[in-house]
Amino acid sequence: MSISIAIVEDEKNYNNALKKVINYQDDMKVVAQFFDGKDALQNLSDISPDVVMMDIQLQDMLGIEIIEKLRKGLPKTQFIMCTSFEDDEKVFNSLKAGAMGYLVKGESMDKILSSIRDVYNGGAPMSFSIARKVLSHFERKLPEIKGFDELTEREKEVLELLSQGLLYKEIADKKFISIDTVKKHVGNIYRKLHVNNKVEAINKFNHFKN
Repeated sequence: MSISIAIVEDEKNYNNALKKVINYQDDMKVVAQFFDGKDALQNLSDISPDVVMMDIQLQDMLGIEIIEKLRKGLPKTQFIMCTSFEDDEKVFNSLKAGAMGYLVKGESMDKILSSIRDVYNGGAPMSFSIARKVLSHFERKLPEIKGFDELTEREKEVLELLSQGLLYKEIADKKFISIDTVKKHVGNIYRKLHVNNKVEAINKFNHFKN
């Protein structure tokens, strides 16, 4: 069964070149071409293609906006961003919106074709330069969550009980300590995890557990 593909790209020559190369393959077929965002927004849901090759910077809107608006209605469609832009904000906004791939327009057609197959089979293809940005972004993020290692065993126990929904008094009774001691532990937990409230602390705790 061939992979159905829609191309959303306002650069006509590039759009047509993509279509030509894709249709030359035995296992994929272009079912729609769009040259502006408005047209894509109105018609993509009816077509429901397997893969959408999405230009990030269309004349009339951002490709990211289209994904945000259509994502829920197209749960089986995978979006690959095809773009000349490599700035961090556009990369991460695209991935947050639900794009599963991110390719720079200078990529070879072979890379684009293999990325379509990859995303169709559950992968997340990215141009090398984009993958490096994503990795360095997460490396920068890691120090923020190191605080968990600084917690004492008792503080970890208190945090575990907080995450189970227990109140300070219930934690105090369970651990045979005073409420003031519980509050002191909680204050230490917030300081070490760099959080301001219980919800943030529990979210970080769940992140560590996973």
